[in-house]
Amino acid sequence: MHRTLGLTLSLGVLAADQATKLIARAHLTEPATLGPSLNLQLGSNTGVTFGLFAGSGELGRWLLVAGTAAVALWLMAWMWRERRLAVAAPLALIVGGALGNIVDRVRLGAVTDFIDAHIGDFHWPTFNLADTAITVGVAWLLLTSLGRQASATAPSSPPAKGHS
Repeated sequence: MHRTLGLTLSLGVLAADQATKLIARAHLTEPATLGPSLNLQLGSNTGVTFGLFAGSGELGRWLLVAGTAAVALWLMAWMWRERRLAVAAPLALIVGGALGNIVDRVRLGAVTDFIDAHIGDFHWPTFNLADTAITVGVAWLLLTSLGRQASATAPSSPPAKGHS
């Protein structure tokens, strides 16, 4: 069951990511304000998070594609074997997000970004739905791991009176 859910979730993230990027590229000609801390602003990122490795040329582009694809395949294999939903679901989010950004890099040479979150003058680097899925998936995995570690190290409670 987790295999089907994982595959469906990954493909859903990929489809939603590509659809939102297509809409952004087609209609976001000028920045748009959605609220006090959220704008839509079309951008293109040839690098990775925070623009790292931007400007590394065609070799860098294909190395990023290969590296991201290798990690995505490894995560897919883990997701396929995983029996716990609390691990398979976040892996699926990460895989779907990685695939979304790979598609951009292969088709366009760069990843389309369009979400600009900010507090006052502090702007988080512009991102997309794939980046959000990856971030949520990684955070979920970390919380699941920390929760498991906490329950494994918690002292066991003494037996209730009369139940020894």
